[in-house]
Amino acid sequence: MSIWRTKSLDFLKEEANSGKQKLERSLGGFSLILLGIGAIIGAGLFSITGIAAAENAGPAIVISFLLASIGCAFAGLCFSELAAMIPVAGGAYSYTYATMGEFIAWIIGWALILEYATGAAVVSISWSAYVVSFLHDFNIHLPAALVASPWQPTQLADGTIAFGMINLPAMILVIILTALLIRGIDKSSKVNAVLVAIKVSVVIIFIVVGFFYINYDNYVPFIPANTGVFGEFGWSGILRASGIVFLAYIGFDAVSTAAQEVKNPQRNLPIGIIGSLLACTILFILFSLVLVGLVPYHELNVAAPVAAAIDNTPFIWLNWLIKLAIIAGLTSVVLVLLLGQSRIFFTMSKDGLIPKPFSYVHPKFHTPWISSLILMVCVGIFAAFAPLSLVGHMTSIGTLLAFTIVCASVIVLRKTHPHLNRPFKVPLVPLIPILGILTCFALMLSLGIATWVRLTVWIFIGIAVYFLYGKKHSHLEKIENANEKHQH
Repeated sequence: MSIWRTKSLDFLKEEANSGKQKLERSLGGFSLILLGIGAIIGAGLFSITGIAAAENAGPAIVISFLLASIGCAFAGLCFSELAAMIPVAGGAYSYTYATMGEFIAWIIGWALILEYATGAAVVSISWSAYVVSFLHDFNIHLPAALVASPWQPTQLADGTIAFGMINLPAMILVIILTALLIRGIDKSSKVNAVLVAIKVSVVIIFIVVGFFYINYDNYVPFIPANTGVFGEFGWSGILRASGIVFLAYIGFDAVSTAAQEVKNPQRNLPIGIIGSLLACTILFILFSLVLVGLVPYHELNVAAPVAAAIDNTPFIWLNWLIKLAIIAGLTSVVLVLLLGQSRIFFTMSKDGLIPKPFSYVHPKFHTPWISSLILMVCVGIFAAFAPLSLVGHMTSIGTLLAFTIVCASVIVLRKTHPHLNRPFKVPLVPLIPILGILTCFALMLSLGIATWVRLTVWIFIGIAVYFLYGKKHSHLEKIENANEKHQH
């Protein structure tokens, strides 16, 4: 009765396609690409890019995005191989259960709560701030008491800092998106497609319009000389900036959590993961190239670098379009994160590691509705009252830990199950998975000691929950006990 017991791949697939609690397969390859783009492009692109250019890379921020995309591609290729082999809900959690065993799978599932649940709360708080600002542009002013947490100050339109009673817009967003997710994955993916169309259109408009107003002197020097401090310009600055903008790519892994709702998953999951990464890489590189072409890089260390860039064109109305794109972008990020987390809970519940209601599927809509409702309450309360500073980099470190273990899982499965059918294969194994592990671990180290301490505390709480509840109720534990009794 070991905590290292693994699930056979046949058992995983058979379990996914049996019983009443079954999800409906309705997503194609293009829907998955849009799901990936929905999770990746958020507010980060519009804010991180300018700061990383101003403080670390200069115009060479373009190279930083390219390096970050290569680092992300290592993890993306590993996700694609496992998703095509193990097309079940739960993403990294399910892959780890099949390769590293129940205990490590639990740790990953627990860490993914940081990426998806806390990530959804954090993004909805940012969404609320942008909506308040957007409405202010049209002379609609929401009362401060209803747009900020008692512990999270917000800057009002007139510049004053105020504490509120509740962040109501953030909470309402979580409720509306949960209702949409319960109604069905096909409806959720259609709404996501509209949101992705809005934000990608605005990014393309910015690139095309901005291109005609680029001042090519702003590209000189393309790689500013290093100041003597590691990470401040020169090649070390490009590397530091790539670590910062890497976090703008996070989210493509959410595609794999919806595997059980995908038509022809062996073909479509790799298309969704790699396609969304490729599309975002092209957009990010062109976006950053135009941004540093419009504004000298040292002037981009401001809260709204894109607004500063638009001021250098005659099209000031683009500013409110950018805000609209950010709002659409953040909405789709919250939607995909809530989707991902509910599917991870669904799978963990089917394994017996968390209570049974998490895996109840709605008889009409074929979605894990109880899981979504519990998530709505937790994320909604967090979004309404939690201070942003509390979570900080927790979302990133939880994600990077999952990425690291997924890359390791590819190496393990190649050794333990060399003859398994792999509809998609990572080239150059073990080199690419090892590069993925090193990239992700290096980025984890860059997140600072405070984040590591919080992650450690979170993992220890998770270990306690596993031994007090999960291990005892595990379906594999029950099967082992039954077999043992049968032998005696």
